[in-house]
Amino acid sequence: MENNNEQKKQPETLGKVFCKDKIFLIYPPSPVMNREDRCQQPTDDLIVIPPLPPSDLMYLASMARLAGYEPKIKDYSLNSETIEDLIRDIRAFQPKYLLLNAATPTLKSDLAPLEIVKKEFPGIMTIAKGAHFNILAKEALNEFPALDIAIMGEAELTLKEILSGAPLSEILGITYRYGNDIIQNERRPFNEKLDELPYPARDLIDNNIYRRPDTGELQAVIKVSRGCPFHCFFCLATPVSGAKVRYRSPENILGEIKECYEKYGIKNFIFWSDIFNLNKEWVHNLCNAIIDSGLKITFSTNSRADTADSDTVDLMKKAGCKLVSIGIESGSQYMLDKMGKKITLDDIKNTVKLFKKKGIKVYAYYVLGLPWESEETARETIEFSKKLNTHFVSYYTATALCGSRFYDYVKEHNLGDLNYDMPYFYPSVNTHHLSKERVFEIHKNAVRGYYIRLPYILMMLFQIRTFAEFKNYFKAGLRVLFRNKKH
Repeated sequence: MENNNEQKKQPETLGKVFCKDKIFLIYPPSPVMNREDRCQQPTDDLIVIPPLPPSDLMYLASMARLAGYEPKIKDYSLNSETIEDLIRDIRAFQPKYLLLNAATPTLKSDLAPLEIVKKEFPGIMTIAKGAHFNILAKEALNEFPALDIAIMGEAELTLKEILSGAPLSEILGITYRYGNDIIQNERRPFNEKLDELPYPARDLIDNNIYRRPDTGELQAVIKVSRGCPFHCFFCLATPVSGAKVRYRSPENILGEIKECYEKYGIKNFIFWSDIFNLNKEWVHNLCNAIIDSGLKITFSTNSRADTADSDTVDLMKKAGCKLVSIGIESGSQYMLDKMGKKITLDDIKNTVKLFKKKGIKVYAYYVLGLPWESEETARETIEFSKKLNTHFVSYYTATALCGSRFYDYVKEHNLGDLNYDMPYFYPSVNTHHLSKERVFEIHKNAVRGYYIRLPYILMMLFQIRTFAEFKNYFKAGLRVLFRNKKH
């Protein structure tokens, strides 16, 4: 540990405010983002990405309860609430700790309110979590003096130790302030025992907010595994969750499904993972557990383009899978090779064809503007996406988040000052061949050109089953038309 003050007492002022057994966990009054650490993306700019519940805060709230604390959760971004609302709520709740999720694209607006919080409540202990602190924790504490602790890596066990009163010098996975010094402890190993984590505290959020974008039905996120061995050039999955895939047991996941179903009336789920179907046996066991339970649920999840087989897809369909998202990324084999996807265009075609044949909708993700992108490779991607004709697409513009190999490459090759004004919607840097302004134009044209096509419109019209679906698809179409015209 980088701590030469092992025997010193912690600052006496920290945490001495109000009640000793309360923690307030928030998404700050900042732009609306899905703040899952590897997916720091704005919901408004990306057309068909719905807001996700604050699952990370819900897990932390459950851990706080185990430590004897009363937690409260609030997302200030959803209703455009302000710092004044936050101050009012702190005064009413009187917490000892304030913990917030900070994303790289919104870091300044996320952490800036802490200065006002500290002025109003000088004894409150402020904690931030997020992928940004895996790399730049010391820099963040230097820039924001009102931040006391940054959690690096997985936060559940770290927070439990903080709340249990362990000396900060002994807690793995934190960077913290000691007087005028900033101390960074050793990193915490990844948690191998995911089944031992309590279920997320869904009673602390308004579950009615989080609904399927097509049918409008209630929907919950269930995190089923962590980790990805592929370490793609632009992706934070491996840096954030490790190269080893760590699975929850099917029995443990089924228990959470039953809680959602019986206690909250939720029958639709996103099975959140860095890579869902890598382990065929685990996928089969999970799907069989759902089928044997007799619960009639639906779920969406993700798939690599080279890990799907007919038997597994049949079982996923029988268990309730309605949609899979596939990180296709590019229609150029050259680009796929450069970004380290380890897949081929034929893999992609065969997998998309398989899911569509089995009646499972496909949501394809593409990324435009990585360093080697040219007019030709971008055109290949757009044409390839139209030929696949998947049910949904998102064309992301390349965003170099700290911790990714992309971020390091940008620094090494001087591809421009990083721009996070509209992450994934407006590119963060230039490519070797294109300006970021040109990449943005390509992106806008790609979105409109994909969704406003007769083959696509006819495909979706033939699959609409209810008026609610028609209404939601129509609203999404209007956003495609008018959102891009604003920029």
